[in-house]
Amino acid sequence: MAQSATSHEGIGLDQMLCFAIYSTNGAFNRAYRPILDPLGLTYPQYLVLLALGEADEMTVGAIGARVFLESNTLTPLLKRLEAAGHIARRRDAADERQVRVSLTPQGRALLHDACAVTEDMAVSLRLSREQAEALRGAIVTLRDTLNTLSANRDG
Repeated sequence: MAQSATSHEGIGLDQMLCFAIYSTNGAFNRAYRPILDPLGLTYPQYLVLLALGEADEMTVGAIGARVFLESNTLTPLLKRLEAAGHIARRRDAADERQVRVSLTPQGRALLHDACAVTEDMAVSLRLSREQAEALRGAIVTLRDTLNTLSANRDG
């Protein structure tokens, strides 16, 4: 990875950090699918339920920021969760422009079942708690650095 930005000779996909992370993301999605399918959830829906389990009555914008989804992706996802009876959406009384989202009792029960998914996946990864925390920390640092770079370039 120490090659210059102008020389692309010899850089294969397997040597690229970005490809390793991209392909790992796909692998995570494939690993979660058979666990989440019986619950009727997609991986992004699962993340939204987890976020609402941490802090109920979140605005759509706060959910998007928490799970790193744009509103054009998040809004249809929320509509599907609402149609399934897992969440309720309502306009904020103090600011009609804001939509607040909360878990329904059915959504809370599903969240309880979904938490078992997290435990199952943790066991399946065969990483010690320390290894998992170190890896997560490195990935979060990388994500935050990339977000800062992107924000600096955009603004």
